[in-house]
Amino acid sequence: MNGQEDKFELPPKIDQYLATLSKYYDKEGQKQLQEIIVNSRPRVHAGWSYDNWNGGTYGHALYLAIPESIYLKTVNEKADLQSEIRDGLNKIHDIQNEFVQEVFFEMEVPEYHDWRKDSGLLITHNMVIPDPVASRIWDKNCFRVFLSHKSEVKKETAGLKDKLKLYGISCFVAHEDIHPTTEWQNEIENALHTMDSFVALLTDGFHDSLWTDQEVGFAFGRGIPIISVKLGKDPYGFIGKFQALTSTWDKAPFEITKILIKKEPMLNAYINAIQKCPSYDSSNKLSELLPFIERLTESQVEKLIKAFNENDQVHDSYGFNGKNPRNYGDGLPYHLKRITNIDFKLSDQDKIIRV
Repeated sequence: MNGQEDKFELPPKIDQYLATLSKYYDKEGQKQLQEIIVNSRPRVHAGWSYDNWNGGTYGHALYLAIPESIYLKTVNEKADLQSEIRDGLNKIHDIQNEFVQEVFFEMEVPEYHDWRKDSGLLITHNMVIPDPVASRIWDKNCFRVFLSHKSEVKKETAGLKDKLKLYGISCFVAHEDIHPTTEWQNEIENALHTMDSFVALLTDGFHDSLWTDQEVGFAFGRGIPIISVKLGKDPYGFIGKFQALTSTWDKAPFEITKILIKKEPMLNAYINAIQKCPSYDSSNKLSELLPFIERLTESQVEKLIKAFNENDQVHDSYGFNGKNPRNYGDGLPYHLKRITNIDFKLSDQDKIIRV
C-alpha cells in the first residue's frame, strides 16, 4: 500500500475485536464460530481494497489460520462461516473509513506426520517420504548412507561422516542429525526409508542394542547395499551375509567408498564431488578411487572430463593429471582409456582431449 499501512487503525486492533466477537458468540450460543476464532492465528492484508467514498474507505482482508481438525469441520459451509465472521467484526468495531472486506480460512500445516501410515492402508515397505523431509535429512546430489552405530562411538561416527562427505556421501548419524523438536523415532524411520546404502559399524556391544538390530533388519528388508565394518565385532545374523571389511576408523572412509563406487548412484555422486572439489589435497584423495571404477557411461565420461578441464584444483593435482604416477597414480586420462578403450591425453593447455 505504498506506506499506507501505518495509517490504518483496524489491523493492529484485530485481535482485540476478535476477543470481543468471541464473547458475543458465547452469549449467542454460536459455539462453532467461537471455536474457529479462539483457535485461529490471524493475519491481515491491510488495504485490500479502496473506495473514494466519504473521503476514502479502505477494506482489509483477514486470514485466519486454524488447526486441521477444526478446518475440516468448516469445509462444507466455509463461505458462509467466513461471511458471518466478517459481518460480526464489522458490527463490533467502531473505526471510521475502514472495514473487513473478506475473511479467509487457512488450514494450519502441522509438523510433518506420516499421514499415509496413519491411514492404516499403507504397505510398510512402500512408505513415501515427502521431498522436504528427505532434503532435511540428506545433502543434495549426494549418495545417502545410514551409519548404524552404538552411542558409545558417536564421536568417532560423526568423524567418519565428515570424512565421507569429501567423496560425495551424505551420512545420517542419529545422535547428531535429529533436530531436538523432531520425534526421533520418526526421523530415524525417514532416514531408513530414503537411504541408498546401510553401513553397520560393528564395535563391541553392537548386538546388545535393540535399535541397531532393528536397523539392520530394516536395511535387509529394503534390499539396498549393506556393508558391515568390523571394528571389534564379527558380523553375525543377517549382517553376516553381506560384504564385510576389517578396518580402522581412519581407514574406514576410503574402504567404504571403494566398495560403494561400483554402484551407479554412488559413482554419480563421486563425479559431482570432483566437479566441486575445493583443493589439491582433496583432489588427490578423490583420485585414489579411480582404479576402482569399473564402467562409465558416455555422459559420465563427459562430466569427468569437464570437471578436470574446468576445475583448477582437479587438473593441477597429480592424482588426476598423472604427472607423478609413482606417488599419486596414473591419472584420469589413463583410467578413462582403461575403462572405455578410447585414447585420451593432455593437450598443450593441460586439458583432457580424445586422441
